Amino acid sequence: MSARASALSALCFSLLLAACDGGADQPPVAEAPLYGSALTGEFDLIDENGEQVRNTDFAGEYQLIYFGYTYCPDVCPFDMTRMMAGYRNFAEANPELADDVQPIFITVDPARDTPAKVGEYADAFSEKLIGLSGTPEQIEAAASSFFVYYSKLDENAETDYMMDHSNAGYLVDREGKPLALIPVEESADAVATELEKWVRPADG
Repeated sequence: MSARASALSALCFSLLLAACDGGADQPPVAEAPLYGSALTGEFDLIDENGEQVRNTDFAGEYQLIYFGYTYCPDVCPFDMTRMMAGYRNFAEANPELADDVQPIFITVDPARDTPAKVGEYADAFSEKLIGLSGTPEQIEAAASSFFVYYSKLDENAETDYMMDHSNAGYLVDREGKPLALIPVEESADAVATELEKWVRPADG
């Protein structure tokens, strides 16, 4: 594992511990584990219709973001299933707040994941979920803004290969600042609990 990947793993582990502590109680937003970190939450990508989508387009909304790829055989689909099931659980209990949370899937495999393909992948999980792709440079910039690690496992393969990547979920606040890590690797209940912990009304 590279030094960057090792540093990312250490950061994610420590932040996940902080993010998962405290149950559904709502601590002060100022105590959110990603506030004050180097994560910027910026991206400039392309949706399934070929339209440009920036992080600033979601001003006033929360963003629930996951980085993965559509050819992923196991981790990504399970994480996405838990993430969207957790979102639905949250929405059932908090319908008005859930309207202000936008789930987003961003590919780390732009060579194969065209905007159309990522859009189809997102639709398979939820009509609410947006799928985004872009050029390799756009994806690299987006991943860097969240400290997401990703790497092609077989550099010589053109179409038949797997990607190694970090698999945290991210919650970004209404002002576009990364707020907390979402435990998509755990359970739908854990995702819903973390959303209830940090998502607040616009005037709250």
